Amino acid sequence: MEFTKMHGAGNDFVMVDGRKMQRDWSKLAITVLDRHLGIGADSLIILLRSKKADFGMRTFDTDGSEAETCGNGIRCLARYVLEKGLVRPDIEEMTIETVATVNHVKLERRGGKVVKFSANMGKPRLAAAQIPVNVKAGKGKAMNVDSMIAFKTAVGGMELTLNLVSMGNPHAVHFWDKPVSDFPMSKIGPLVENLSIFPNRVNFEVARVLDKDHIEARVWERGVGETLACGSGACAITVASKLNGYTGAKVDIKLPGGVLNANWNGNGEIVLGGPAVVVYEGIWPD
Repeated sequence: MEFTKMHGAGNDFVMVDGRKMQRDWSKLAITVLDRHLGIGADSLIILLRSKKADFGMRTFDTDGSEAETCGNGIRCLARYVLEKGLVRPDIEEMTIETVATVNHVKLERRGGKVVKFSANMGKPRLAAAQIPVNVKAGKGKAMNVDSMIAFKTAVGGMELTLNLVSMGNPHAVHFWDKPVSDFPMSKIGPLVENLSIFPNRVNFEVARVLDKDHIEARVWERGVGETLACGSGACAITVASKLNGYTGAKVDIKLPGGVLNANWNGNGEIVLGGPAVVVYEGIWPD
């Protein structure tokens, strides 16, 4: 099986052309994503045919679970099909269908080379039913079911204010007034991921606002653990920060693996930009 290893700001993927293959992708993900016994990556991205878009995509995480969407994965898939010659070399935009929606990806060139892939990640969803959040599991806590911004709860002995956003997949963003490197992510991350109010579990982000245009953050991804970056997480952070009045429409999010940028005016669709890098290609002997 031919594969390509890629990353977007350190959020790394094993890319496979599955258009002519039928495999148990969930089982394969557990094997190939293992960083000691396999290729090693955060997610397995499968290129598929689509009746709704130029290409289809499925994403499987290290525990074998399937993610609804993946912002960095979408951008890396755009680079992948370009490098494989599956689109015109001068293409400016393409569409990619995920489980959640159809995403438009724009290619930005400089000196004849593509330097940036920007994915339209759609409109963020804030209502409890859309995230989803199990309101009945809130144990009497006050919840605004129409907007889950600033939901307060105690987790692992810490008081957290969770800003809940769906980008096609669920996110919980907590703003922290100290360097994010000081946050006990390995302890708190899995606890938030598995809170009973999240029937599908949740991705957890800790963010510190540096100024109106810059945020630093760390991410605990559902089904993976802590990752160097997360595209949909960067979008969720941007939405939560904008709604709280911390930042403007355009934000650079500094993550352990690099910088992603997001643009959201407070009403419409959010656009995620950043690098999409080919690391190497190989053959998996299976």
